[in-house]
Amino acid sequence: MNAAGPDRNWLNRWLDHLRFERRLSALTVKNYHRDIEALYTFLCNAEVGDWAAVDGGHVRSFAARLHRRGQAPRTIQRRLAALRNLFAYLVREGVVKANPGLDITAPKAPRRLPETLDADAMGRLLDIRVDHPLATRDRAIMELFYSSGLRLQELASLDLVDVDLAEGMVRVTGKGAKTRIVPVGEKARAALRDWLKVRPQLEKTPSNAMFIGRTGRPLSTRNIQARVTYWARRLGLPQSVSPHTFRHSFATHLLESSGDLRAVQELLGHSDIGTTQIYTHLDFQHLARIYDQAHPRARKRR
Repeated sequence: MNAAGPDRNWLNRWLDHLRFERRLSALTVKNYHRDIEALYTFLCNAEVGDWAAVDGGHVRSFAARLHRRGQAPRTIQRRLAALRNLFAYLVREGVVKANPGLDITAPKAPRRLPETLDADAMGRLLDIRVDHPLATRDRAIMELFYSSGLRLQELASLDLVDVDLAEGMVRVTGKGAKTRIVPVGEKARAALRDWLKVRPQLEKTPSNAMFIGRTGRPLSTRNIQARVTYWARRLGLPQSVSPHTFRHSFATHLLESSGDLRAVQELLGHSDIGTTQIYTHLDFQHLARIYDQAHPRARKRR
């Protein structure tokens, strides 16, 4: 049986701090909770009964144990980030004097470039047959994803009042409860108009949600993910497609056309331009392919 660990009440207070003070999404809080439970189990096994007794040695041992168990570098990074976040809160509340995770680094994860669809594949996916209200809804969802580069949670949280079709804009609440206004293209506006015409057929009781299911309830993130996967498979696309594929494709295609990294950063809602810079790698790959195909000194002899 595990020994008693530090006071769990502080974990609950920290989670409430994330929910109500920082106003993080329910999914983000759930992920933080899962990651910190791994730390709490470790501390119980190590017989550490006080938050103030946790030091850098414990944190290093925690990270090493995750590594030995085969956890991916990104998972270790995420769990150390949750640890640092928790202890920053405990420092603020006077429970501990210092944050033991500040100087501990996780193994570096290989940089993965996001998967995207080219314009032709995207066109195939968006050109679905809309012979049913659900198909009409799904096309509107995918058009809006690609038109405006929304995150999955952002789209799932949209209310009817958030979309202004006359002005071609959508008001989005992103990470950290930050609000931004994003343009909506004409194709997406037309798809949304079509959806709003048939939406009453699914609405059982009054709902403010932009996207609802066959029961009339707001679509969950899992529902939306499943519908995107369904259409990609039905159309025989050769790669896995997720809501984030639309966001990555939006950013990549926009950057290829405009070269304006700052504009893409604002449209995506990234607080740090370093996050957006991954798309410059994709843009360079695109340019390199064109160079290889077109430059006389780059082409391989056949």
